[in-house]
Parts: sequence; structure tokens; C-alpha cells
Amino acid sequence: MRIVKANGAEIPVIGFGTWDLRGDSAVQAVEAALDAGYRHIDTAAMYGNEKQVGEGVRNSGVPRDEIFLTTKVWTSDLADGRLQKSAEESLKRLQVDQVDLLLIHWPSSSVPFREQVAALCDARKRGLARHIGVSNFPPNYLEEAVRLADQPIVTDQVEHHPWLNQSALRETCAKLGVAMTSYSPLGKARHFDDPVIRDLTRAKGKTPAQIVLRWHVQQPMNIAIPKSSNARRLAENIAIFDFELTDDEMRRISGLASREGRMVQASVSLDWDGAPH
Repeated sequence: MRIVKANGAEIPVIGFGTWDLRGDSAVQAVEAALDAGYRHIDTAAMYGNEKQVGEGVRNSGVPRDEIFLTTKVWTSDLADGRLQKSAEESLKRLQVDQVDLLLIHWPSSSVPFREQVAALCDARKRGLARHIGVSNFPPNYLEEAVRLADQPIVTDQVEHHPWLNQSALRETCAKLGVAMTSYSPLGKARHFDDPVIRDLTRAKGKTPAQIVLRWHVQQPMNIAIPKSSNARRLAENIAIFDFELTDDEMRRISGLASREGRMVQASVSLDWDGAPH
């Protein structure tokens, strides 16, 4: 498995997202993902499946130190003290001593920004996580978080796929040495019939998902975390290291992006064009 190095972290370039997986289906999907070769599993307190994700990790038989495990703290728990407690509760549900990566899930508009960042850094100092990062932070929020943090910020996990222009954030991440982790990396498969994707699918003998995921991993400092509850599809999603896209093919896919391509609506009300407070 290839890795992305970012501010001291080594993160597998393809991860398995678990949003909306519940119960036995979540357990079985995590087991199947690890059996297929994934070594990066992504969950969150808000997903309500940390217990099942932890069970799937244990059932897999893959040694814990070979798995990069990520979870997130929800906006209601970002105050100092509450964030650390949320992380501790996540560890109990996952039944692990620490996670490899702890993220702020969305920035809060009700907790001072400096306090959110300080609490996240403190969680790392307490040994609750090996690394810390953020999620759904626009460029100005990410820059301010890195400025305030006394611990390295290693990633910003955001919606990212060929149909959403994230060039401003990519530039900010590159400047700061922060990885971009792409959720909904396939754009929920809504545009797989796009002529560019269709042509490359035929030319490469690959599925549309494999073409798009290959586009992700060929971008510097970019990580993708696709989700599937189908064992065949999740195995296909990681089988993307036996072909390459040319520079021209990469440009053609990138050319599909627009600023109106967002599919995930913000979970909190924020001034995305202003500075955090």
C-alpha cells in the first residue's frame, strides 16, 4: 500500500470510509476491506458505528499496528474538556488505546476557534491520538488552525472528486505540508456516464470508480476514502495500482470540476468566506 507523508504522519493513500454503515453490515464491511488489503479505516463518533468498526478490526486478524485508524469529534464536543472526553469515549467504543488520527469533524461556530484547536492538540499530548487533523475546513480555517496549533496538523478531510473544484484548498494544503483526504471521492457515482470517464474506462479496461480513484492517488498529497458495503466493489476500489493515467488524461478529468459541484451540505452554519473567530 502506498503512503502519503504529511507533517510526520504516514497515511495509506487509499482508505475505507464507513459513513452510513451500521450493525453487522459495518462489521462485515470492515473485515472485507481489511481482507482486500485496505490498511486505513475511517470512522467518526457521529457515524454511530465505532463499536462495530472496532469489532471488524479485531475480527480481521490484521495486527492493530498495521492499521491506520481515524475517528472524528463532532461539533457539539469541541470545547476544551469535551473534545478530550469525546476522544476517550471513542477509544472505549473502538477498544483501542489510541487512534492513529483524530479529526475535528466540522469547525464549530459556537466554540472559540482557538479553544477548538488547543483542545485537539491537547488530545494528542495526552496520547489519545498519534496524529491530529481537521475536516471540512476551508483554506482560511486550515491556515489559522495550523498557525494556532502547537502540534502538527497532518490532513484536512473534505469532499473532493473530479466534479468539485478544490484547487484553492489544494494550494493551501501544499503550502502547509498538509495532506488532503478526499471523502465522497467518487462523487457518489452520479457522473460515471460522463464522456471523459466513459472513454477512459474503455481505453484502460477499468471501472469508472477505478479511473476516478487512480486520478486521486496520482495527485500529490491526496488520500481517498471510498465507501462500499459490497465486497466485490470494495476490492475493485483498491485494485488501482496496476495502471497509470497520463498527464493529459489527468488534465481531462480535472477539467470536469466546477465550483457548483458540491454534493455534501455543510452541517454547521459558518462564514466560509471569512476568517474563523
